[in-house]
Amino acid sequence: MPALAEIAFSDLDEEINSTRRVLERLPNDKLDWKPHAKSNTLGELATHVVSIVGYEVAALDTDGLDFSKIAPTPPAASREALLHTFEKHVADLRRALAQTDDEAFERPWTLRVGDHVIFRRPRRIVLRSFGMSHLAHHRGQLTVYLRLLEVPLPPVYGPTADER
Repeated sequence: MPALAEIAFSDLDEEINSTRRVLERLPNDKLDWKPHAKSNTLGELATHVVSIVGYEVAALDTDGLDFSKIAPTPPAASREALLHTFEKHVADLRRALAQTDDEAFERPWTLRVGDHVIFRRPRRIVLRSFGMSHLAHHRGQLTVYLRLLEVPLPPVYGPTADER
């Protein structure tokens, strides 16, 4: 019988490759651009996308994260820096998944800010919702930013108008 990780994350390669293709399109000269005053800059959003993969590693390697004890990650200075961090997080995620047994996926993981608990869920749910779904959501936002900047979009779940 396949391990839980193989079943639950059979789409991991697809999601990682799609994210990499989007990050590869980031224009270095537009990382400070944002579509609206209330929006993050392109660089801030891309840094958050990369950080999500790191959060997935933390969901496997720790019992939780306390954002009050973690300094905010400054926006990356370049596409190359983002891709370097992304590849490191991906390698760490693959290692952590390979070392996690089925029982560990059921253990609770907690996200908090000081005493305020944002959520406490089994790791398997954290990895899907706070990890994979969260990643897809913000990657989608990145594609909107790229479209507004007239950057041709790579395929994500299929061909784009730019790739046909």
